[in-house]
Amino acid sequence: MVKFDAETGIAFSTDGVGTKLVVAEELGRFDTVGIDCVAMNVNDVICVGAEPLAMVDYIAVEKADPEVCEQIGVGLARGAELAGIEITGGELAQLGELVRGVDVSGACIGKVGLDEIIDGAAVEPGDVVIGLPSTGIHSNGYTLARASLTGIGLDEDPEGRLGRPLGEELLQPTQIYVKPIVALLRSEVGVRGLAHITSGGTKNLLRLAAEVGYEIDDPLPVLPIFDLIQERGGVSDEEMSEVFNMGCGFCVVVAAADEDAALGRLRGHYPEAKPIGRAVEGPKRIVS
Repeated sequence: MVKFDAETGIAFSTDGVGTKLVVAEELGRFDTVGIDCVAMNVNDVICVGAEPLAMVDYIAVEKADPEVCEQIGVGLARGAELAGIEITGGELAQLGELVRGVDVSGACIGKVGLDEIIDGAAVEPGDVVIGLPSTGIHSNGYTLARASLTGIGLDEDPEGRLGRPLGEELLQPTQIYVKPIVALLRSEVGVRGLAHITSGGTKNLLRLAAEVGYEIDDPLPVLPIFDLIQERGGVSDEEMSEVFNMGCGFCVVVAAADEDAALGRLRGHYPEAKPIGRAVEGPKRIVS
């Protein structure tokens, strides 16, 4: 985040879809990965209290395929609509000597009043951590996920555990949290901390500035895809929580007095939202 003028700060982010694109290539389906690209950027920008405004995309390919590019564009447009932003430009690079397949990334810009920046410094012991559900793996951990699920066809639903084919589960787009969070920031609720739960899991709360720990004693339900990955790959609990969101894609920290008001607003968008823990006396650590 940089200071733009005496009153306004500008927030930036850059991120990509990662090896989720390997699944998209295997299925020959690219219409959702643009949503992921938007989501991974805008969800980071809102973590400092900034409202995302616009982004640009960067698509690197071995050789441009008009149908693939069109599908990616459909997803980018849908992601921009869900986030309430504009995609003001982009770049398509044919890099046959460097790239095999497709890579999709982007960069986002947002604005925030300098007196409205949220860096977590205001978090105090006793504050409530509210978890918002994820839609699945989102866009982190696909290397481990694919290795663990080797042997299961993308058209299969092992033992009916997922309720849809594995390929559809793996391509489920990343949830975009922008509009509900921006609405919450404009409300009477005093938001003290925001965290996008990606790789690192709830340890991403430790990026907040306050010298406190976080006790996560009532997490959101673990989604079936994570149980399947852990069982098939023999992955430890510790590694799972380090790599995946485990069903919680975003966290909001509010004072205990604001818990009901925050939940009332957030559950209008995410009925499963709930308090998953609280801030505790330091040092910085996650207690579960």
